[in-house]
Amino acid sequence: MGMLHAWRWCPRCRAALQHGDGRVDCRGCGFSGYANSQPTASAVVVADDGSILLGRRAGPPDEGKWDLPGGFLEEGEHPRDAVVRELREETGLEIEPLELVAVEVDVYGEGDDAPATLNLYWTAHVVSGRPEPADDVSELGWFSPAELPPDDDLAFQVNARVLARYRA
Repeated sequence: MGMLHAWRWCPRCRAALQHGDGRVDCRGCGFSGYANSQPTASAVVVADDGSILLGRRAGPPDEGKWDLPGGFLEEGEHPRDAVVRELREETGLEIEPLELVAVEVDVYGEGDDAPATLNLYWTAHVVSGRPEPADDVSELGWFSPAELPPDDDLAFQVNARVLARYRA
């Protein structure tokens, strides 16, 4: 259904919203809101031995599951800058994004009002730093491509698709 389905009142003037195809409109002040996918940037960080860095999610959604490190873009932020920033915040590592390996659409959470996401994935290598979990990550782990966690231990459906494509 999408995130805007639950919106009833205009965030500017509090008038009742009119629901259209993927949007809401306010007749009171002219506000329009669109149900766009929220952009994310993540990395498949690969060590010299070929192992891949995953982080265990510290909170919902998918709390406790393994995730490719990354996160949401800030307004006006370039996706490559976002993936570098997110990796620094979550892992303490400075990375260099290399190749864009996947563009995927997913949903962030459960329920009818869960926002859709547009997810960009780069391969990357570590430039400097020591891996330390921080921000919304409770644990970090390096996994060989043959010993990655099973799909049901991975956060979000998109991670299984990206890792399968990377392994191939």
